[in-house]
Amino acid sequence: MVNSKRARSGKPRIQPRGCTYIEPQGVSPGLKRVRKAARRDASLRFTNLLHHITEQMLREAYEALNPKAAPGVDRVTWAEYGDGLVNRLSDLHARVHRGSYRAQPSLRTYISKSDGHLRPLGIAVVEDKIVQQAVVWVAQAIYEEDFVGFSYGFRPGRSQHNALDALWVAIMQRKVNWILDADIHSFFDSIDHRWMLKFVEYRIGDQRILRLIKKWLTAGVSEDGQWSSTVVGTPQGATISPLLANIYLHYVLDLWVEAWRKRHAQGEVYIVRYADDWVMGFEHRGDAEAFLQVLGKRMQSFGLKLNAQKTHLLEFGRFAMDNRAMRGEGKPETFEFLGFTHICARRRKDGGFIVWRKTIAKRLRMKVKQVKGELEHRRHDPVSVQGSWVRSVVRGYFNYHAVPGNIYALGQFREQVACAWLRALRRRSQKGRRLTWARLHKLLDTWLPRPRILHPYPTQRLRVTNPR
Repeated sequence: MVNSKRARSGKPRIQPRGCTYIEPQGVSPGLKRVRKAARRDASLRFTNLLHHITEQMLREAYEALNPKAAPGVDRVTWAEYGDGLVNRLSDLHARVHRGSYRAQPSLRTYISKSDGHLRPLGIAVVEDKIVQQAVVWVAQAIYEEDFVGFSYGFRPGRSQHNALDALWVAIMQRKVNWILDADIHSFFDSIDHRWMLKFVEYRIGDQRILRLIKKWLTAGVSEDGQWSSTVVGTPQGATISPLLANIYLHYVLDLWVEAWRKRHAQGEVYIVRYADDWVMGFEHRGDAEAFLQVLGKRMQSFGLKLNAQKTHLLEFGRFAMDNRAMRGEGKPETFEFLGFTHICARRRKDGGFIVWRKTIAKRLRMKVKQVKGELEHRRHDPVSVQGSWVRSVVRGYFNYHAVPGNIYALGQFREQVACAWLRALRRRSQKGRRLTWARLHKLLDTWLPRPRILHPYPTQRLRVTNPR
């Protein structure tokens, strides 16, 4: 988060500008010097970086990949690439350094979104993923010293819950009366290659690294056996894409927001960004409206477009309920961020203001639907095998969604999964139809964890991770 009046009020920022950089094992000492140089001089261009990509780093990049990930256009899996890995990496290292490495097109696939639309993904081949991961590690040594504190997406040592904590604390403890919930339409598919390379060149002057990035941007996609070029955008699912997205928005949005709030804001302004999903809090409505007027033009200047249906300004904060009640306007609107609906509410004990976070209902239903479909495929598996899988699903869901105030949604999810499991077990055979809820409860007690809150209140965790 960034406090718009930090310089005038002397208040400390809620989080430091950078974050802890996590290096791969076996990284060269030279890469550590790169990080120190980047921290020391924010305008320094690095013209000699490729030599940091060693065979050892390529091996660590291979080991860091998801072994179960789908193969790319060459249909080579992670395990198959591991056969003769030493020779493969030696050859790959040589091709990267002499400039003969060629990027292959991404395999286009689609996944369902919570709104019913399809999200396009690009699956790179294993070899491209390895080189991309190595370049990410090298570039992170530079950019983790540049990225601002309110940027959380796909960064070492940061998570979605860190972003959720920062937003919650800003609304609860700072002067936030208006929320701007913004969305960029098809961000990853709209990144302008020309601007992307210009932004990277500001810090990276090694032409060999720049050529690698350009190869990945222009490699194209393959769908149903047909290749098509990519003039704009970077494939979602590519290892390099999250870093490139952060670099793009660092210059298009983050630095511009910091400059705007210092020059134009009359009150406090806060922002929390996770990749292309971001929320801003304003003290004054005038600041929020003035910012929104120039935001669209700023996006258009760099080939981006705001999603009008998902971008809206709403009254939200500790005074929103009382102010709207006085005007006869009903309850404050809610907004969604990183899987949770944020709601203005009052504490039961003292009636004080609190921000409740509940799992987005549409996403809960979509997850249950996915579980039902998978149970249909697994209904003839042994009960113990099914139970182990269902437990892993419920536990994983709780690990993310078990925040204070969300216990009811957790219970709903567990109950609906239990119903889906009962339905699947009853359809196994004629005898399965005699399975009762009483018998099922024994299975549920054995395999399904009960809902409980796993995350602390944001103020507690934020105080630990950001002691200042």
